[in-house]
Amino acid sequence: MPFGHAKDGRRVTQYQLCGAGGIQMDVLDYGGHVQHLYVPDHAGRLADITLGFEEVRGYEETEPYFGALIGRFANRIAGGRFELAGKKYQLPLNNAPGGHPCCLHGGDFAFNHYLWETEPFQDGNLVGLVFHGASPDGDQGFPGALKVKITYTLTEENLWRVDYEAQSDAVTPVNFTQHVFFNLRGEGNGDILGHRLRLFADYFTPVDSGLIPTGELRSVKGTPCDFTTQRMIGERIDESDEQLGICGGYDMNFVLRREGVQDGVLAPAAMLCEDTTGRAVEIQTTEPGIQFYSGNFLGEKNLGKNGSHLGRRGGLALETQHFPDSPNHPEFPSTLLHPGETFRSTTTWRFFVDPGLS
Repeated sequence: MPFGHAKDGRRVTQYQLCGAGGIQMDVLDYGGHVQHLYVPDHAGRLADITLGFEEVRGYEETEPYFGALIGRFANRIAGGRFELAGKKYQLPLNNAPGGHPCCLHGGDFAFNHYLWETEPFQDGNLVGLVFHGASPDGDQGFPGALKVKITYTLTEENLWRVDYEAQSDAVTPVNFTQHVFFNLRGEGNGDILGHRLRLFADYFTPVDSGLIPTGELRSVKGTPCDFTTQRMIGERIDESDEQLGICGGYDMNFVLRREGVQDGVLAPAAMLCEDTTGRAVEIQTTEPGIQFYSGNFLGEKNLGKNGSHLGRRGGLALETQHFPDSPNHPEFPSTLLHPGETFRSTTTWRFFVDPGLS
């Protein structure tokens, strides 16, 4: 159905995916944004558990990247600079945490602003959308003409799957993610500090004052970043800790356990639960990392779809990805895509009601 127009006059369309298992997802061809995500609680009551906007303008002008496709490069690149084969590249500087400019989420006009060529499909009980796009050589400063195909699939088991594919005619870094924000109590229903989180990660990549990884892989053991067993997000979020202080809460990349798992094979990444509703989501991915952001910079200026003020930490993001600033860290898993290769990545979110919760 029509969803208004972008500022430049482009017509935006909303697609509604109704899964056979009972969940519903509303998606825009503008930025691939997941606008609504309706999931039942333990009593079968549906609520919209993702943050977003009711108008295109919100997605054009506001920074939180609610429900957006992210690329060419998710997360931060220090100084917006990297070097390939002796040639230096400069990207837009659209973020400056701690007064240190960087390129965030691909630049000023990245995947979250694309009007994607979109094809809906249905195959038995599977429903979904295929997004096609092209990023020309030099787009936002990145080398190589990039062809992109991204597929959203909703299954009868209430599993949402995102498959990413890309090819380039020159060596270029790529790092895609989906920036959905969750509040399992429902959008606008308080903060996420009472949610329980488990991350399948024994290490994280600590950052400097500009939120750029130092290159260290630090054990979570004995730190507030230890989510190896499920615990409340708010349990240690305000402790006196160097990394929490830098980030204003949780905003770290965690190194997922992939020992013995082949490249391209899904492995557990996270489990998120909310006790009062019983809603839960299990995340699996082929990616080596996941960024956990606890909504530290959300505030009263951020209005929900029902007009309510979201407030600080009114939602959280769990972004499966390669590590931030990877082009400047050869010790990290490579993000380089070469001509003749196809980049592939998959992440799944399985929504369910935990019978052990009230």
